[in-house]
Amino acid sequence: MAMKIETVGIVGMGSMGHGVAQLCAEAGYNVVACDLHEDNLSKGLGAIEKSLKQAAGRKVKRGKMDEAAADEEMTNALERITGSTDLGYVTENADLVIEAIVEDMNVKLPFFKELGQSCKEDAILATNTSSFSVTEMAEASGVPERVVGLHYFNPVQVMKLVEIVHTDHTAPDVLESVREFVAKTGKTPVSCGDTAGFIVNRLLVPYIAQGVAMLARGDATAEDIDTAMMLGAGHPMGPITLSDYVGNDINLAVMKGWVRKYPSDPAFMNPQGIELLESMVENNLLGRKTGQGFYRWEGNKCVGK
Repeated sequence: MAMKIETVGIVGMGSMGHGVAQLCAEAGYNVVACDLHEDNLSKGLGAIEKSLKQAAGRKVKRGKMDEAAADEEMTNALERITGSTDLGYVTENADLVIEAIVEDMNVKLPFFKELGQSCKEDAILATNTSSFSVTEMAEASGVPERVVGLHYFNPVQVMKLVEIVHTDHTAPDVLESVREFVAKTGKTPVSCGDTAGFIVNRLLVPYIAQGVAMLARGDATAEDIDTAMMLGAGHPMGPITLSDYVGNDINLAVMKGWVRKYPSDPAFMNPQGIELLESMVENNLLGRKTGQGFYRWEGNKCVGK
């Protein structure tokens, strides 16, 4: 039987965390938005309010609802969100806790141990990690049957997919509850086991790596590689642009992490382009978030060389 989820706690108010908090509030869930740093919490809550206002304005402009109804919908969503710097408030109240903290297992493992010891005895614990082992976090929690991965994609408000990652320990009723929760928020859930990179990144990161390797070898220009994959394979974004969009530092960290963890797996052999990515990161050419990578960026828009 599916477990009842009424209050969702999100820990970490970065771009992913505040996006998930907004999504849950809009879907009718009570939300505890938590970050241990007051500045991060304020920025996250401010980003939610700004996003909701923009969404309300679009609905009015497109004739989907009048201004009064749009304002009421926005206000109701905001009223469902309680901000806190106290993790105890999350653990006391949340039926589902979604971790969206820093991508560092030295931080995540003790954090899940703390959650397992302090959350309600039937609370579901989830991680939004994009590449780390859900099994390791589940076992660290001491309640592995109640732990899953909930991998959202950025920007959360736009991207329709959520990967639900189960381990060998995950209880069937937990999976059922989480799947119902994801569907209620208007996203499309897909399920997979705890394989490196899950579904999307398991396929996507090697694709990016091979694109960067082609560029490093001088096989083709960045523009021609990207154009070829957009027009020849129907991809909305080529691998070089995508590396910039995700963050060259993030792609490098994932690639090097997989090489270390799976040294005998040919799927994770050191790609030829890894030295080029290392050089880009050393020079702070991270892509979209620094305004310069393989291309120049203005906000979320790639504006060319």
